Amino acid sequence: MVTVVVILVVWQLAVMWGHLPSTVLASPTDVVAAIVRTWPSLGPATWTTLVEGFFGFLVAVVLGVLCGVWLYSSRTANAAVYPLVAAAQTLPLITVAPLFLIWFGFEPAGKVVIVAIFAIFPIVVQTVRGLKAVPQYYADVALTCGASRAWTLWHVKLRVAGREIFGGIRVSAAYVFATAATAEYLGARKGLGIWLQAAYNSFRTPLIFAATVMIVLMTAVLLGLVQLCERVLLGRPGENDDPDADQF
Repeated sequence: MVTVVVILVVWQLAVMWGHLPSTVLASPTDVVAAIVRTWPSLGPATWTTLVEGFFGFLVAVVLGVLCGVWLYSSRTANAAVYPLVAAAQTLPLITVAPLFLIWFGFEPAGKVVIVAIFAIFPIVVQTVRGLKAVPQYYADVALTCGASRAWTLWHVKLRVAGREIFGGIRVSAAYVFATAATAEYLGARKGLGIWLQAAYNSFRTPLIFAATVMIVLMTAVLLGLVQLCERVLLGRPGENDDPDADQF
């Protein structure tokens, strides 16, 4: 927090002492004033991007974990599907967005799908890596106690691999709103992407920073929610990480 305050103070002083016009670099006070002044239009645009990013992220989490479990459980699926998932992440958003405009038009559903596609890969990778890293004796103990392999996978291995999985979820959460805004910028009716496009076309730098602040704040809140979910489901880091701890 102290670092952020220092950066903002230095930023403000640099703009003031350097006599930089707001069209070149807006000061923090200019950005705050722009947010307050334009909130009647900035608020709905932020809400649109929030909904698209959040629901795309939820889809990515659910499908990412399920796909990761599937790839871990099946060598055939791993060989056939994993390269496709990896290849999907190498596609530039600017080449994919026109296709989704054709398929979904300018509706938010297309942005949700784009966010899900670009957010799913880290979750899939970390789910597979986490499950592979689980020591075999966890499964041996569960199976010896009469548990089925499916029960052992879903109730034992996934829990032990939880830290790794949440690592992938955090990586995805860091980019979902930026992805949604970029997709909107390339084609949408409303949202922060359209807001950024209008601000850029009119050379209103404070408005560009205002939209950036909204994306950063939404991302910070989402990362906080992910951390909260991790703590509720798995406890504090290190609390349940002892290999000799009772997991059953």
